[in-house]
Amino acid sequence: MKNILFIILFFSCFVGFSQEDAWVYFNVKNNSQSYYDNPLQMLSQRAIDRRTKQNISFDSKDIPIDVSFISQIKAVSGITVMAKSKWLNALHIRGTQTVINSLKSFAFVDKVDFADKSLNATGKKATTVKLKTVNKVLETQVDFTYGSSANQIQMLHGDVLHQQNYTGSGKIIAVMDAGFPGVNIAQPFQRLRDNNQILGGYDFVNRNSNFYSGDSHGTKVLSCMGGYKDNALVGTAPDASFYLFRTEDDATENPVEESYWVEAAEKADSLGVDVINTSLGYFGFDNTAYSHTYNEMDGKTAFMTRGAEIAFSRGMIVVASAGNEGATANPNIAVPADGISVLTVGAVNASKTVTSFSSIGPSFDGRVKPDVMAQGQSVVLSDSSGNIVTANGTSFSSPVMAGMVASLWQAFPNKTNKEIKDLIIKSADRYTNPNAQYGYGIPDFSVALSNG
Repeated sequence: MKNILFIILFFSCFVGFSQEDAWVYFNVKNNSQSYYDNPLQMLSQRAIDRRTKQNISFDSKDIPIDVSFISQIKAVSGITVMAKSKWLNALHIRGTQTVINSLKSFAFVDKVDFADKSLNATGKKATTVKLKTVNKVLETQVDFTYGSSANQIQMLHGDVLHQQNYTGSGKIIAVMDAGFPGVNIAQPFQRLRDNNQILGGYDFVNRNSNFYSGDSHGTKVLSCMGGYKDNALVGTAPDASFYLFRTEDDATENPVEESYWVEAAEKADSLGVDVINTSLGYFGFDNTAYSHTYNEMDGKTAFMTRGAEIAFSRGMIVVASAGNEGATANPNIAVPADGISVLTVGAVNASKTVTSFSSIGPSFDGRVKPDVMAQGQSVVLSDSSGNIVTANGTSFSSPVMAGMVASLWQAFPNKTNKEIKDLIIKSADRYTNPNAQYGYGIPDFSVALSNG
């Protein structure tokens, strides 16, 4: 009997004191006018120019979170602030359910959303404030020797753009991923280093500037866009510039990674980035109470997806992997691939047949997903040691596509992100007859170039 009682008491204590993840949303932003009067306080000149070119006005989402709110939340005993988002006017926090719920007493708190959605029934009702030597700029016709990487580029007719010197020059791609070891030393990235095309980066997981660490997944992803080894590997945007952001903690699966991603997207926006590649997708988490459900794949529910939509509204194009769950019990797309404005990329093999692993659509609300397809099986890329290898996954079809997006946008620098995205989708081989496996199909970038 004593043992049973002890177990009951232990369980009660565990439930009462277990750590939960949650987002606390604020209901106001103070001192907005000073930021509107001097936008360089919040955005770089390049970011402002991107907005101006696309007729995008500043709004409250651009205003930083009130620092006094952050300080007051941090001062609450038992609360750890994990990430912040000015776009969503929210902090990602960790603490016990009781302590987190106590934050609702602050007048500036709009609502609290627990990652464990079953805990939100007791929540305050929302009032809702709604990743050799060739000159960087080539003056003669480009004649790359693609080697074994030829197919993944030629399938999209990306070589046609390259031949006309549309190689991503002048465009900036932010890569959100799990780490970038070897990019600072491996040979296939030497061309990027020599031409100062790595503009910087940040490790949001460890909160430091050592982004050449972590898992090598990001290294492989980057190589699909910016890698170069003559007669072996040419990325789809070899002359683009890159920011490298680590947002994925490969050791765990937790919703905080969605919050890191949004924080990185905000940084990318402020730096004037044009294209974001994210070869990441979130559905199930280590704590299954935090996991998403298919009905959340509606383009407006998940924190990361909402962030991706705001990124598009700032003038960027977000390119995302569809996911690798096509052959599982839950074959549908994951976050942020469900985003309405996200260019979601599935995977085909070298013969243009959809792979068994490529996640399928539609979104929960019935939209066509994936949007487009690219080679995602036996993709030629570089590992962290500089070896040219092959790998499978929509993780690699996404950057193959993202590089081509940047190269096409170079050809039409005055077009908006929506116009570029539309050109790509309308060039795809199944545009008039999309389906849940292929979406609109495989784009033809030579057609997109002609139609632009």
